[in-house]
Amino acid sequence: MNNDIVFKVTKRVAIISLLIIGISFFLFKEPKPIIYGYIFGAIISILGFKLLNNTINKAVDMTPGKATAYSTVHYMLRYLIYFIVLAVAALADYLNFPAAILGLLSVKFIIIGSAIFDKDFQR
Repeated sequence: MNNDIVFKVTKRVAIISLLIIGISFFLFKEPKPIIYGYIFGAIISILGFKLLNNTINKAVDMTPGKATAYSTVHYMLRYLIYFIVLAVAALADYLNFPAAILGLLSVKFIIIGSAIFDKDFQR
């Protein structure tokens, strides 16, 4: 995967996250759990995206059998991390669960939005 794309996505997620956090201060009576949940989910989403980038870059240099096993293990590892994040968000009183889900989906939303609206995204 191209490091420029990873940087673009990370930068866009950070900018949109700051906007969402700023809007949350005005929309909600008690914004702290929502903001904490969103930040928690967004950070884990960015880290998962970077882990995916590292996995792809390493798997390309491996033989097909090793690459399949390596990719499968890292695929399961990422989903285990997402499960732990969602479990913590569901059990912690100081984190908002729906906001954590939105944060986890933020990278996906940015990638889809960038593919639709940004003509130079894939370059």
